[in-house]
Amino acid sequence: MIPLRPLSLTDIYNGAVGYVRANPKTVLGLTAVVVVISQIISSIALFGLLSAVGPTGPGKSATEPSGGDMAAWLIGFSGAAIVTAVGTIVLTGLLTVVVGRAVFGSPISLGEAWAIVRDRFGSLIGLAALMGLAAVVLCGFAVTVIAFAAGAGGTGAAVLIGTAVVPGLIAALAYGYTVLAFAPTIIVLERQPVFEAIRRSFYLVRNSFWRVLGILALTALIVSLISSAVAFPFNILAMVSAHDAGALSGGVELSLLSRIGTTIGEIIVLPFTAGVSVLLYTDRRIRGEAFDLVLRSGAVGGPYVGGWTDHLWLTRPPG
Repeated sequence: MIPLRPLSLTDIYNGAVGYVRANPKTVLGLTAVVVVISQIISSIALFGLLSAVGPTGPGKSATEPSGGDMAAWLIGFSGAAIVTAVGTIVLTGLLTVVVGRAVFGSPISLGEAWAIVRDRFGSLIGLAALMGLAAVVLCGFAVTVIAFAAGAGGTGAAVLIGTAVVPGLIAALAYGYTVLAFAPTIIVLERQPVFEAIRRSFYLVRNSFWRVLGILALTALIVSLISSAVAFPFNILAMVSAHDAGALSGGVELSLLSRIGTTIGEIIVLPFTAGVSVLLYTDRRIRGEAFDLVLRSGAVGGPYVGGWTDHLWLTRPPG
């Protein structure tokens, strides 16, 4: 799937597409199942939310939300966010295994992928929770500082402090995301616990921070453009069809068609994103740990060597 040498950007992107072409049933079928289930559950929560805030009682209007309405909004959005996050974690783990096997030219079934990764979901969820908590703490600190400046010195002081704090917050979040980019891959392929995966991800990224950040940012831009292009016709159709509908039915119809476009877009781009992450991790190991020698030893068995190559990801350089 990839040349057995340090990878260029073209090699990484070609490989991220190539593993999907080599395992279309496993990759696309797996992605479709997880994404569709996540979207269905999220949609049920959203439609329940819209129904809850609709006018149901005498004299009640949609512009007068009650405490129950606000609770419905909170529960609906929180439930949808949790379902989406768990679905993404499950899919990331499974696709990482598929890419890891494809690097050595070996096919893999859905059952094999699940058997390999099922005991890693706890660590993946723990990592996601830890990263989310860190992001919330950083954002909360920034908001607190700006609010304190506003209370002490007015709007002018808040703007002045904000112009320094907000760029710093963005830089901190970008740095944290970059240095932790390989942690999920390490948890799955190297079977490391959460904190060891964090430490090792930092070790692999530190000497090539700007290259990793640039490739991740470019990939995010490409994925965003593709997702937007796929969802655009559905969004237009949704707005046209919901134009003459009532507030509730129009909102439901608009949301349903938009989610169909979003679902199709995710099925297309999520395998590519997972492939880029694993191959960029592979490239860092090749450049920093001579992992191309390990790749060669795994490739000599031919394209159907099966699961015996899985343990090669555990190989570390001497010392």
